[in-house]
Amino acid sequence: MKKSFSLGVTTLVAATLALTACGGGGNAKGPATARAEGVGGDVAKLVQTNPKDAKDLEQGGALTLALGNIGPDFNGFSNDGNNMDNIGLLSPVNAAYAFGCWAALPTGEATLDKDFCEDFKSEVKDGKQTIVIKINDKATWNDGTPIDWKTFENTWKVLNGSNKDYNIVTPGAYEFIESVKRGTSDKEVVVTMSKPTYPLLSIFPGLIHPKVNTPALFNSAFVDNMRPEWMAGPFKVEKYDTSAKTVAMVPNEKWWGAKPVLNKLIFRQMEANATIAAFKNGEIDAVGANTLGRYKQVEGTKDSDARRGQRLWAGGLNINAKRPAVQDVAVRKAIFTAVDREAIRKVRFNGLNWEEPNSGSMMLMPFSKYYQDNWPVAEQGAAAAKKVLTDAGYAPNDKGIMAKDGKPVSFKITTFGDDPTVSATVQTFQKQLQAAGMDAGINQVGQAELGKILGQREFDVTMTGYTVGFDSTDVVKQFYSSKTDLNGLGNAELDKKITDLQGIADDAQRNKAAMDVEKDYLKQYFTMGSVYNGPQIIFARKGLANYGPTLFSNLSDVPAADWSTVGWEKGSTHK
Repeated sequence: MKKSFSLGVTTLVAATLALTACGGGGNAKGPATARAEGVGGDVAKLVQTNPKDAKDLEQGGALTLALGNIGPDFNGFSNDGNNMDNIGLLSPVNAAYAFGCWAALPTGEATLDKDFCEDFKSEVKDGKQTIVIKINDKATWNDGTPIDWKTFENTWKVLNGSNKDYNIVTPGAYEFIESVKRGTSDKEVVVTMSKPTYPLLSIFPGLIHPKVNTPALFNSAFVDNMRPEWMAGPFKVEKYDTSAKTVAMVPNEKWWGAKPVLNKLIFRQMEANATIAAFKNGEIDAVGANTLGRYKQVEGTKDSDARRGQRLWAGGLNINAKRPAVQDVAVRKAIFTAVDREAIRKVRFNGLNWEEPNSGSMMLMPFSKYYQDNWPVAEQGAAAAKKVLTDAGYAPNDKGIMAKDGKPVSFKITTFGDDPTVSATVQTFQKQLQAAGMDAGINQVGQAELGKILGQREFDVTMTGYTVGFDSTDVVKQFYSSKTDLNGLGNAELDKKITDLQGIADDAQRNKAAMDVEKDYLKQYFTMGSVYNGPQIIFARKGLANYGPTLFSNLSDVPAADWSTVGWEKGSTHK
């Protein structure tokens, strides 16, 4: 299942080209950015969080951060709530959703999250897999409901895909759970699988309150309502101001785990252009600077430092195959053929001291040992794209637009926010499509529209993508199974391969099988493509500890591996 985070389970979340708190930046004369392709096996070099032991930090203090989008759907398990901003917002107050049984170090090593699951044993006997989970005795939802075997049973029932009325992202491994039953006590869960399923980390990487047990509640109860009573985490929601789009959080006295260092955490919805001035004026304490313009505006801000790492993101080409304008597979193939990825990257990373090779997978980063290049076309450029359309029966009309049966190839590229580098990147993409005879317009909307437009699929083409984890097992089902593909594509042959690969215990073999599915799918359907990955560059107030590019432990644009440890060094200046 795709959600905030999953170790081992590559759970992906929709992300814009440049979200407010995850921006990018750098300049041609600044310090070099860490590059994933240059670190070998030492991915720790890509983590910059100013790590400090929580006990050595000043106890108390406030941290204010910006998000491009707050709400309207706060259910991160649903399609409409499945976006990066929701992850960043919910992780401090609903660790049950964000982590469930599993946690990870920033570099990706997996471990049990013992705030929820103290033991997790899997045994395969006579071809039957049984998993026994010991739940933390203290684990409790905010409304006092115990986190016990009933929580696990409900999570499975909601997310297994058997009831199509639940607007879930993908059933993931839940589809292969045969039963969830009480063990020797209410705090022990016995899970029986219908077939051996791997990786184990794909099983209960997030939990749903047992009261959220109908499609009506799952789909609608979290719309414009955070439902803090159905959460469990180190912080609690103090106030959600719907008009100001601000969420204030304070330490949760009901939390049984490590107590937070901060005594207040505030998230504000802001458009990208407003975050620069807000950071420089001291209104927020960190800001993304992933584009040259943003970096130059923030560079030199008093009492701040830049933290650089690899952005776990793949995308730039997201086509909605259900929309009439791009329903023809030949049109989608022509778009893939027309795009010049290197030219787009030059615009996107201009002045950032960042170089990267072409990325050919939506599921794994190029530095992954399981990665393979699955880009679906060999020849690229305007002439090659026109040939794709010509071979499919299209010809130039009197305006020079490729057309078939009187209908021109005409569609819009939806882009979010108003960052100048983002706009220039989209315009470069637009010109490449126009050179290939396609009438490609631009539909620019506010950053706050991201969740609604992506969740409800109200676009032809976007330059958006997804966060990337370190195992492709779950995401291959999410993206490429006919049962869960948001484009309504896929086929029985690919579905069987996806089902079969989840039974492969060997990580390398299973990921190879998943990558081969992606390769076959993209060559048939041409819906999503990785144009670039990119850096993650965050400017933070000096003294802010345990916050910054974290790689696999937090797949969000407000990155903290453990929100209870985020705080201020003693003697630092902060609000």
